[in-house]
This record gives sequence, structure tokens and C-alpha cells, in this order.
Amino acid sequence: MSNATAVNFGYPHSMVGETDHWLLLVRPKQPTFGSLVLVCKEPVQAFSDLSGQAFEDLQVAVRGIERLLRQTVDYAKINYLMLMMVDPDVHFHVIPRYEGVREHAGETFADAGWPGQPNLASAVALSPEGLAALAEAWRREWRAA
Repeated sequence: MSNATAVNFGYPHSMVGETDHWLLLVRPKQPTFGSLVLVCKEPVQAFSDLSGQAFEDLQVAVRGIERLLRQTVDYAKINYLMLMMVDPDVHFHVIPRYEGVREHAGETFADAGWPGQPNLASAVALSPEGLAALAEAWRREWRAA
């Protein structure tokens, strides 16, 4: 199941994994390597409107995200940003944070905001092929908690 927010972030091509209530997508614009979007499957536009089951399942999704990014990005910190200004459905931008750069598929990804706030404007835009390839590779690594 998807919603407009998931589609705006490239679903189904960007999908890494899912839990009962959440979709995990590669973020097409990468402010840091490994940036993801966690989108609730429920038709809600306010965090307080999530069901108890979705809140419970959020822990499952977050554990899976942190395991995946620990293995693939070697982050120092993770920022979970709930912005919801353009895309109305409940979702988080998951931004792994690190000092220095990460390399992937010939691209260099710096954390331009380290050690302060993430610099979302400095994002590397993945090509459609790069997005699909990264999502496919990480689908093989994904395990919810």
C-alpha cells in the first residue's frame, strides 16, 4: 500500500523494505549518503492520528533502519526529521550523519552540515538508475527488527 507522499519519493522504485505500517524508501536527493524516507502506510496527516499499532511498529522500523545504515554507511549519528510541509502524509526524513565523506558508485557524499544541523540543500540527486540500484542493493540487506 502506498500514498501520495511515498509516490513523490519514488515508490515503488525507491523501496528498500517495509513493516506492517511503514514503507522505507531511498531518498532521491541525498544530503548524506544513505538518506532514507520512512512513510506511514496509514492514511493520516498528523502524527497524533497514528494508530497504536503504527506507533508500536515504528520501533520495529527504526531498529531495522539503524541496523541497515550501521552496516552500509557507518554513521556516527542519525537525524529523524518530520518536516511534512510539502508532502502531507506522516513521514520522516532519515539522515545518517558522519564526519568526512562516503563514496558510492563513483559519487562522493559529504555531510556538509557536520557536526551541526543537516544541510538539506547540499544534497546529491541520484539518477533514476542510481536510485533503483541503491534501493535494490539495500532490499537484500533489509531486515526489520
